[in-house]
Formats: sequence, structure tokens, C-alpha cells
Amino acid sequence: MQPEPSLQTTVPARPPASRAFLILLIAITSIAPLALNMPMPALPGIARSLQAPIEVVQLTLSLYLVVVAVAQLVNGALSDRYGRRPVLIAGLALATVASIAAALASSIGYLIVARSFQAIGASAGIVLSRAIIRDLYDREQAATMLGWVTMAIMIVPLIVPYAGGVIDTTLGWPYIFISIAAMTAVVLAWAVAKLPETWRAPLASADPVRYRDDLAALFANRKFCGYVICCASGSALFFIMLGGAPHVVVTEMGRTPAELGLWLTTGAAGYMLGNYTSARYSQRVGVDRMVTWGSIAICLASAITTAWVWSRPHGGPLMLFAPQLITAFGNGLVVPNAIAGAISVRPRAAGTASGIAGFLQMAVGGIGAQAIAHIVAAYHSALPLALVLFGMALICLTSCLLLIRRP
Repeated sequence: MQPEPSLQTTVPARPPASRAFLILLIAITSIAPLALNMPMPALPGIARSLQAPIEVVQLTLSLYLVVVAVAQLVNGALSDRYGRRPVLIAGLALATVASIAAALASSIGYLIVARSFQAIGASAGIVLSRAIIRDLYDREQAATMLGWVTMAIMIVPLIVPYAGGVIDTTLGWPYIFISIAAMTAVVLAWAVAKLPETWRAPLASADPVRYRDDLAALFANRKFCGYVICCASGSALFFIMLGGAPHVVVTEMGRTPAELGLWLTTGAAGYMLGNYTSARYSQRVGVDRMVTWGSIAICLASAITTAWVWSRPHGGPLMLFAPQLITAFGNGLVVPNAIAGAISVRPRAAGTASGIAGFLQMAVGGIGAQAIAHIVAAYHSALPLALVLFGMALICLTSCLLLIRRP
């Protein structure tokens, strides 16, 4: 769908497609996963230091995820109203201050509040980097850029937990948050110096009625609904595997946590390969076709997993993670292209669309991960995990065929 001529944005005539600009977008997007993953190894130390139960300390992670999901809706809508640059800079500044506050926390309640504000600020990086990319590039070019960005930030959760563990062991957990504050401040200064305003919102878009109109138009658009459902259901496969695999592999199959960690790297490897493929070929092949191919790959791989587990109920991790490599690759095709499609349906509301896509990604994934943990614990088998993965894959493929590809 093409935007109305009167609502076109004024953007730089030549998009800043330099490598430095791409790295800046990657850095902006990386703040949220950095702040999520770096403190993970320090949770026991935080519990001892603040004399809090570990289940309460766990709220510093789970509540962080909830706030990031919801805040994307707000930050996306604000960026459509006031522009990308001021909302992003305000978010990074808030994340910096909140990280310092977390380092100074003297009670678990204070730390949870600081982490919540940190999540509000960090979420701006996720939602607005996508909107900025759509401001500057057409749909297929946006999918290419999103592929590069997503592939690069996958490295963050692989590296920073180790760094967080080292800092906690040598200096103490407050220095983890000081490190996060320092890195966020560097990205903030870089954005202030180098990030242009990419969205010149017309005065009419500041009207709340316009916001409601944009929401109504987005959800009334069949292809937008297809894109966000594909994105959410595809992403949920990753979260569901993370939620179900620990019980299945460690408890039911009797394998060690270290072995589980190695098996889980197949998902990251496949996803990065899919992102790389999207970055290289989306512009040539087209967004809708890439989403279709990825959805088919996800569905076939999930069907193989289900059949394998059904035929060998006492098999090992290979029956879960060999097909998972294909599933993750398909996800790497689906997610960046579905996001590019969603934020291109109504370009004047790219921030709002990005927020909706990001919220549904995290909400559906979080609910799925929590639900599958209880299901596999109740049935003591890998089959429920395989069936849920297959069901989610069918939702992804069906949404693609009926909502995106149907004429």
C-alpha cells in the first residue's frame, strides 16, 4: 500500500548507507539485549548482596522483558508524533541514568524499579532502529538492512553473559550496571553526534485522532496482520524451545546443562545464517517470497521434529536440534522480512507498526516459553514440545499463505 502523497515524509535525499551508519544502528539496537543478558550470571550474587529470595531477584529479568515489550508500543507511537531522534535520544539517556541507579541500588525493590526504567529507555533502540531503516529505504532495502542488524545483534547474548560473569566475580555485580551505563552513554553520544532526524512528521500526525486512525488502518490491513502474525509465531518458536528444552534435555534425557548449552547454539547459528541470507537476497527475491520460503522451511522442520519424536520417544537431543537448525534458518528469513513488510504497509505510521510487531514478538514468545515449561514438566516427554512447535509453525505458514500471499 502506498502512502498518501500529502503524508510523505521529508528525509535525507541520500540515505546514510555507510558502514558507520549501519554499525550505529546495530549499537542502538544492541542496548536492550545487552542490558538483559549481562546481569544474568550475577543473579545469585545480587540475591546474597541484597538479601532477597532468588525468585524475587528473577523479576529483574522477567519484568524487564515485560516492560520492553509494552514500552515498544509507546516509543513507536511517540516517534511517529515527535520524530525518531528526540524519542531515541531520550530513551538512551533514560537507560543510562537507570543503569547508574541500578548500580547504586541498596534494596531489591529499588533495583527492580531501576531495571524497569532501564527497559523503557532501552526499548527505544529496538523499535526506532526499525522505523529509521524504513524511513530511509524502501521495503526490500529495509529487509536487507534489518537482516544485517539482526544478524549482528545475535552476537550480544552469546558474549555478554560471560563478560557479566567475569565482572561479577572480579569487581562485584554493581559494576555490571556501571559497564552497561558506560556503553549506553557512548552510544548516546554517538547518536547525538551522527544520527539525523529521518522522520519529519506532518503537524496532522500529532493529532491523537490520527493515531487512532493509523491503528485502525493497520489492523484493517490484511497483509499487516499477516506480517505481524508471521513475525510473532516465527519468533515464538525460538522462545518455546528455550522454555521447553531445559526440562526435556536435562531432566528427561539426563544430559548436562553444558551439553544443553552447546545444543542451543544450533538455533543461534541457523538464525544468523538466515539473517545473512535475508541481507544478501531480500532485495533481489522480494519480501513476500522470502517470508513464504522461510515459513515453509519452519513448517517442514517442525513436522520432521514431531515425526522423529513420535517414532523415537526415548531418543536424544539430536531429534530436537537437528531440525531446529532448519527452523532457525527459516526464522532468519521470516522475521526481518515480515518486519520490513509490516512497517511498510503505512509508512507514516512506521514507528507505531514497529512497536506493534515488537510487542507481539515478545508477548507471544514470553507466554509460549512460560506455558511450554509447565506442559513438558507435566507430561515428562519431548512430544508436547514438538507438537507445540509444529502448531506454531502451522500458524506462521497459514498466515503467510492466507493473509500475505492471497491476492
